[in-house]
Amino acid sequence: MPHRRVQLSAPDITSEERRLVDEVLTSGQLSFGPVLEAFEHEFAERFGARHAVAMSSGTAALHVAMIAAGVREGDVVITTPFSFVASANSILFERGVPHFVDIDPETLTMDPAATVHAIETLAPQGRLRAVLPVHLFGRTVEMDAILAAARRHGVVVIEDACEAIGASADGIFAGRWGEVSAFGFYPNKQMTTGEGGVLLTDRDDWARLARSLRNQGRSDSGTWLEHERLGFNYRMDTISAAIGLAQIRRLGELLHKREAVAMRYNALLAGLDGVTPLAPPRAGMHLSWFVYIIRLAEGIDRGRLKAALAARGIDSRPYFPPIHLQPIYREKFGFRPGMFPHTEAAGTALLALPFHGNLAAEDIDYVCEAVTEDVGSMKVMG
Repeated sequence: MPHRRVQLSAPDITSEERRLVDEVLTSGQLSFGPVLEAFEHEFAERFGARHAVAMSSGTAALHVAMIAAGVREGDVVITTPFSFVASANSILFERGVPHFVDIDPETLTMDPAATVHAIETLAPQGRLRAVLPVHLFGRTVEMDAILAAARRHGVVVIEDACEAIGASADGIFAGRWGEVSAFGFYPNKQMTTGEGGVLLTDRDDWARLARSLRNQGRSDSGTWLEHERLGFNYRMDTISAAIGLAQIRRLGELLHKREAVAMRYNALLAGLDGVTPLAPPRAGMHLSWFVYIIRLAEGIDRGRLKAALAARGIDSRPYFPPIHLQPIYREKFGFRPGMFPHTEAAGTALLALPFHGNLAAEDIDYVCEAVTEDVGSMKVMG
């Protein structure tokens, strides 16, 4: 048995989160109410948006964003095949058609030139409804050219910022380029609500629609059992909102702690043959560290390394299997290996190491020593 355990992720919860949750439990108001409103207000204010609509998950926020953007059966949405599957699934929820573009092999985000080319090619055909850039691993997509092309053709930009809260480029936060964006707060994210998400927009009509859709399609009249449209139960409960309220107030601290962990990893793994950390941000770009990813050189068996780390009590996980090679996408759209080579190369070479803001220095050192030894032994063995 391993003599210690280093888990992949852990939420950063303090007495302030517990205090706010206790206040909610004492109040007895576990749905809607002033705590939820405060969370939405402070979230919107933090990023300079008119509206933040709290949801049950980032996936729910993406789905509602698709509806607000008018995606309907047969409409095309440009996105990346290198992401968590929820981003592309949100297109399928409304019977849209995902049009994938490959990633930049260094940044791992959507290739801007390929995305612009897809917009210019598909928009004149009349079925292109939206483009869905995914800010991946806390790094923003290079948005300027994509945004300009979308504006020229009247294409809606929906940002998936579920992994990138607080990330920015040239002074603009992730989630603030497009008409609407989605954030997710699963426990491994930079901030958490347990489960939950937020839809962010400056459009009053889309915010009003989102509030109705998350609440079973209820109308603005205030009549509880009056439903004016098909809706969902995508509400965020008040306990989750209380956690989120404490976390959004602590966001700067949370991001700083995670960055410090990432910098220690970078320093300890620098120069290790066969292992490459992700590319650093360009000037003017600031990362919001979601996970700590290493890229393994060809010849390093990722499965063997993962098993060797597990034998030492160290959790790790491949990130991400390409969406286009998921069984449902291969069956529905006929995708096959070789169509998006940069995505497929990343999908076989990346490994996430334990990462969270409270990861102890001795645990980081232990993980890096283990990676160094195990990779070294694999290279010796060939």
